[in-house]
Amino acid sequence: MSTSPTTALEKTSLEAHVDLCALRYGQLDQRLTSLEEKVDSVHKDIVDGQKSLSKVIIGTAGTIIAGVLSIVVTILLKMG
Repeated sequence: MSTSPTTALEKTSLEAHVDLCALRYGQLDQRLTSLEEKVDSVHKDIVDGQKSLSKVIIGTAGTIIAGVLSIVVTILLKMG
């Protein structure tokens, strides 16, 4: 990030200073808006990833429970 040095004209003219500050704040606002959009995009990706991870975990847990239950049923049928 580069800093804008104060110009000689800006040091002597309040109007020039005000105009340059307005330009600088405009550029700063554009950069912050761009950064906000990128952060929102990353946040959305993280939320979507968490949702899909939860689905995988629930599916895996269901598969393990079904497998354990089928083993228990098989053992009970062999014993009886």
